[in-house]
Amino acid sequence: MKDLKNANFNDRAQASAEAKKALLAKFQPKPMVAAAEFVSREDRRLAELEEVRAARAAAKEALRLAQLAEEAEKAQVVAESLESEDARKRAERKERKAAAKAEARAKREAKSAGRR
Repeated sequence: MKDLKNANFNDRAQASAEAKKALLAKFQPKPMVAAAEFVSREDRRLAELEEVRAARAAAKEALRLAQLAEEAEKAQVVAESLESEDARKRAERKERKAAAKAEARAKREAKSAGRR
């Protein structure tokens, strides 16, 4: 420290001013390292918002596609059941016609056998 006994008023005032400057220098903001690619909060918020919107849209589209697939599957099941019903009806009709033909043939043969 300086020798204060031989110091005059100007020396003491100057030392006090330097001490105050040193004390204030502690509270000054330190220089910071700036980011190479600075992204503002607004930009980050907008990017996150876009990601959320894209995720929601993708989920909505997946749900829509799942519903379409389910409807197509139901339609296919209905079509198959109708097709099998038509096939069953065709088979019954063929059997009835075959039975009717056989009955008519038997009737004709019985009639012709009666004439002979």
